[in-house]
Amino acid sequence: MQRLSVEEYRSSGKTPLVVVLDNVRSLYNVGSVFRTADAFRLEGIYLCGITARPPHTEIHKTALGAEDSVSWEYFERTEDCVERLKSEGYTVFAIEQCEGSTMLGEIRNLLSNTSGNRKYAIVLGNEVKGVGQQVVDMCDGCLEIPQFGTKHSMNVSVTAGIVIWEFSTVCRPPLDAPHAL
Repeated sequence: MQRLSVEEYRSSGKTPLVVVLDNVRSLYNVGSVFRTADAFRLEGIYLCGITARPPHTEIHKTALGAEDSVSWEYFERTEDCVERLKSEGYTVFAIEQCEGSTMLGEIRNLLSNTSGNRKYAIVLGNEVKGVGQQVVDMCDGCLEIPQFGTKHSMNVSVTAGIVIWEFSTVCRPPLDAPHAL
């Protein structure tokens, strides 16, 4: 299938997006986000608070080695991570249902209004509590996935996949791989 080696992946062009996991408790969710980040060649993942870190058998079970290719860093406090990202010029969005949130389908319009900034971060929260309110308050905005059923939330790794896909359609530069994503 002509896939990249880990070394080729690390030196390849990346989609200008990082994922911040805010106190995600399921190691399987963490592993799934690593695998999705690898598939879309994201810049990296920031693991915060109680979010588990590699190496770990349960992360590996769903990441299938993506924890070795995708750059990651740990922060004890999510607020410190968001503060650093903002100081490095990232536009940071919480993926959360809140007053004034922007529906994900409006992402193209939203990103065109970020003053030419081409570096983004999305914060995904705990499976029960969501993104912490202090973290939401620090973000540049909130993105929400429209939902039409009886539930008001989705699994964090599924949410990550949907949001990463949307960002990749808007902000992914041409990548130097021999095949399309």
